[in-house]
Amino acid sequence: MIKHVCFDLDGTLVDSKVTILESTKAALDELKIPHNIPEEMFNNMIGKHFVDIFMELKMDAVDFEPFIKIYKALYFNFINESALYPNVEEVLNYLNEKEIKVSLLTTKVQEQADRIIDHFGLRNSFNYIMGRRDGLEHKPSPESLLHICKELDVNPSETIMVGDTELDIQCGKNAGSQTCATLFGYRTEEQLKKENPDFIISGLEELKQFLE
Repeated sequence: MIKHVCFDLDGTLVDSKVTILESTKAALDELKIPHNIPEEMFNNMIGKHFVDIFMELKMDAVDFEPFIKIYKALYFNFINESALYPNVEEVLNYLNEKEIKVSLLTTKVQEQADRIIDHFGLRNSFNYIMGRRDGLEHKPSPESLLHICKELDVNPSETIMVGDTELDIQCGKNAGSQTCATLFGYRTEEQLKKENPDFIISGLEELKQFLE
C-alpha cells in the first residue's frame, strides 16, 4: 500500500527546460565564457549536476562555484518560461484528499526549490520539500529520499518515487521504494526502460490508477 508519493521537480511537475537553458546561457555570458550549447543534448542532461553536464559538454573552463551563484541569481528572470505539466494540481489534490503524503525531491538547492514551489502556488500540497542540502548526498544516492521517509514517518517500501530521469529511478530503487518513470520529461522511453522502473506513465493523471 502506497502511503507516500515523492516527486522530482524538473521534467516531472514543471516543464522548465527553457528556463534552465536560458539561465545557463545568461550565467555563462556574465562570466564571459563562450558557449554553443546544443539544445537537444542539453535537455537530455537536465537533472544531472552541472559539474557533470559541463564535463559532458567538454566545457572544462567553467568554474562551478561562480557559475552556480550567478545561475541561481538569474534563474527567476526566466521563470515565466516554465509551466506546470497538465493535471499537476489535480493529481496533488487527489493525493491530499486520499491522505497520501506528498514530498518533493530535487537536486536544486533548498532555497531555489522553495521559491519555485511558491511561485506555482503549490506549497500547501506538499508535506515535505527537499532540495539539495549540505551533508546529504543527492540523487541517485538514496540518502535524501530516506531522510524524507524518516521525517514523514513512512517506510521506503510504502513510497513511490516519481521522476523523469535515470537518477530518480536509481534513487528510488536504492532506497527500496517503488519507482515510476514519466515519459513527458527530459529522457527518452528507451533510456528510462533501461532502468526497469515499476511503472511508466505518459501523463501524470495515470499515477492515480496505481493508487486506487
